[in-house]
Amino acid sequence: MLQTVRNASVLLVLLATAAALPRAAGGPTAGTQAANQPHKGRTVARQPEPTGEIAAVPFVDLRPITAPALAGSLAPQLSASADGRVFLSWLEPAAGARMRFRIAERSGDDWATRTDVASGSAFFANWADVPAVFAARDGRLAAHWLEKTGAGTFAYGIRVRTSPDGGRTWSDAATPHRDESPTEHGFLSFFDVPEGGIGMVWLDGRQTTPPGPNADAHGHGQGAMTLRATALSPGGSWEKDVLVDDRVCDCCPTAAVSTADGVLVAYRDRSPREVRDISLARLERGAWQPLGTVHRDDWVIGGCPVNGPALAAHRGAVAIAWFTAARDDGRVNLAFSEDGGRTFRPPVRVDDGRPLGRVDLELLPDRSAVVLWTESGTGSASVRARRVLADGRRSTAVTLAAVGNDRSSGHARLVRSGHDLIFVWRTTAPHTLAAAVARVPPDALQIR
Repeated sequence: MLQTVRNASVLLVLLATAAALPRAAGGPTAGTQAANQPHKGRTVARQPEPTGEIAAVPFVDLRPITAPALAGSLAPQLSASADGRVFLSWLEPAAGARMRFRIAERSGDDWATRTDVASGSAFFANWADVPAVFAARDGRLAAHWLEKTGAGTFAYGIRVRTSPDGGRTWSDAATPHRDESPTEHGFLSFFDVPEGGIGMVWLDGRQTTPPGPNADAHGHGQGAMTLRATALSPGGSWEKDVLVDDRVCDCCPTAAVSTADGVLVAYRDRSPREVRDISLARLERGAWQPLGTVHRDDWVIGGCPVNGPALAAHRGAVAIAWFTAARDDGRVNLAFSEDGGRTFRPPVRVDDGRPLGRVDLELLPDRSAVVLWTESGTGSASVRARRVLADGRRSTAVTLAAVGNDRSSGHARLVRSGHDLIFVWRTTAPHTLAAAVARVPPDALQIR
């Protein structure tokens, strides 16, 4: 039996039985088969192993809640603070071809809007490289967005502001990267610096040549995209930006999380032979250390798939989810680590057979994970969620909403606050934001 809940034009479908969704045959065709291509670093996971289904759902009591966004809004993001506050950020169109970078704080089943982070006509706004608000451990909010820096389509830089009072007031805008070339700087992820302060890691195109006749579809020339990082001290001073990896995939989102053993960053790497698997780096005692490839998917693809990883940490556990289409077999994988991301168990396949990827992830107190992804369908796609236990067994999948089958649907987002899971996504016809909240299953509240 399916129980349905309608909220405006958005359909939330809660699967109330233990029956698994039917698996579709095949997957998207993307990339070419790998042929023993070399990887940077070491491989830290073995080949995937079969897993079974369990009679459970990833959450309970799913219900729609209001999203405070106007028609045309895009780029939703969620962040939760250490004390349980939840912040939603998004881009909203304004008069005169302007954009507003908006923020709201959750208040029960409603949202209390705060002062706009920024507004203007120079925003770089798209479905993948989106602004975000981060609730830092030191009590500040940090927000970043993108602004055009030149005439080229992908000439843009990062702008950052902080707020000491939950988004009621914001600092002057600053740029975390020292480079001002008209190249791509984006896909930023925030993190808490262990010694104090707010860290940032992003894709930096300063080594790419200016767009020319040999540029690719994203305006990249012959140089390599790099991964760089910096930090903003508690006192407001900026550290020098440093190189983390000198050759990475050009436009896949990054992810960062704080663990007991330091900061862990995940990103899509890029070998000289175009293997584009997910790699890790750790900030430990003030220095960045490469950890190698999470799992050797051997996805060889001649362009960026615009599909990054998601990370989550709880106590000593870490989980990572990612999309791959190696050997023309599209899949969403999940892997667990019990040692802060130094090694991972064999990955578990999460999707239902036709994934578009666009993953998000949260760890629950029992160290199981809820994974969010987009699954392709006939004429439309769906936002789905599944819980995976630490031993690799999977729950049934839950379909949250039908969305567009193209990139206009963007990324659905997930965050946990206490016993609540909050979801947000972009709807179709009209394009706006929708949100829902659910409870963590009672059996997942056993702290491990």
